Amino acid sequence: MSRFRSISIIGAGAWGTALAAVAARAGRDVTLYARDAAHAAEIAARRENPRLAGIPLAPEISITSELAQAADAKIALVAVPAQHLRGAILHLAPYLKPATPLIACAKGIEHGTHKFMTEVIAAAAPHAHPAILSGPSFADDVARGLPTAVTLAAHDEALAADLVHALGSATFRPYHSTDVRGVEIGGAAKNVLAIAAGIVAGRRLGASALAALTTRGFAELARFGRACGARSETLTGLSGLGDLILTCAGPQSRNFAAGLALGRGEPLPAGKLAEGQYTAPVLVELAASLGIEMPVSNAVVGILNGDLTIEAAIEALLTRPFKAEE
Repeated sequence: MSRFRSISIIGAGAWGTALAAVAARAGRDVTLYARDAAHAAEIAARRENPRLAGIPLAPEISITSELAQAADAKIALVAVPAQHLRGAILHLAPYLKPATPLIACAKGIEHGTHKFMTEVIAAAAPHAHPAILSGPSFADDVARGLPTAVTLAAHDEALAADLVHALGSATFRPYHSTDVRGVEIGGAAKNVLAIAAGIVAGRRLGASALAALTTRGFAELARFGRACGARSETLTGLSGLGDLILTCAGPQSRNFAAGLALGRGEPLPAGKLAEGQYTAPVLVELAASLGIEMPVSNAVVGILNGDLTIEAAIEALLTRPFKAEE
C-alpha cells in the first residue's frame, strides 16, 4: 500500500490525460491541471479531452487551472514537453510542500544547459524529490487501459518503489530503478533515432534497412549511455531498447511520423510536437563533448538543419569504414 493517496498531473495534453487515467485506475485521488482555463473548463464540461478524443475521463479525476490546487497533491507527474519543463516547475515550485516527489514524464535534454529532466527539476525546485517515468507507452494505449510496462526511476530506491506502488495497476506495470540517468538517456536518444527510422521508411528503403538502422541506432544509444554511467540492464530494458522498438514501429510515434514526412519530402506534421527534433542537436553536442561517435544521430541533425540531403546522409552511413560489430 502506497502512502501517496493523491496525485496531480501537470499538463493536460494527451500524455498527461493518459497518466490521469493511470492514477485513477490505481485508486488515487487525481487532479489534472491545464494551464489554460478555457481548456480546463472544456475538459470538465465534456468529461473528455479533445486531445485524446473518444476516451471519457474517470469520475475520480478532477480538472483545474489553479496551480495551487494541483500542487496540494502528494505526488506531481509533470507531463509537459522537455523544453518547457523548467518553466512549468518554476511556476509550480512556490506552491509545493517540501519533499514532494516530482516525476518528469517528458523525454529529452534541455537546450543550452545540456541538463536531463531530473536535473532541471532539481535546479528549479530544490526542495522536491525528482524522479523520471519512461518506457514504451503510447498515450492512446495507456488511456484505454491496454497492457503497458514502463520504468520509474529515483535516486532513492525506497522512494522509487513507493512511487511504483502508487501508480501500478493490473494494466499499467511500472518497474522501479535507481538508474535515473540511464532511464533519461534511453528516452531522449530513442526519439532522435525514431526520426531516422521514419526517414528510412519514408524513403522506402525496406524492412531490412529499417531493422539495421534500429539496431545500429541502439548501439550508439548504448555507447552514449555507458559513457554517462548508465547500467547495461537499463539500456536493454523498457526505457531503452523497449521504448526504441515501440517508437520505431510506426507513425503512431510522433518522432517516427516526423521522419516519415522528411523521407517522403513532405512538410512536418502540423501541431504535433516531435521531441526528437529539439533533442537531436543537444544530444550530439553532449556526445561530442564526451568523445562518443553518434553517426545516426549526427545524420538526423544534418537533415533537420538542412546541412545534409537524405541521399548524402544515407551514402555517408553506408560508406563508413568496415569494422567489427560492437
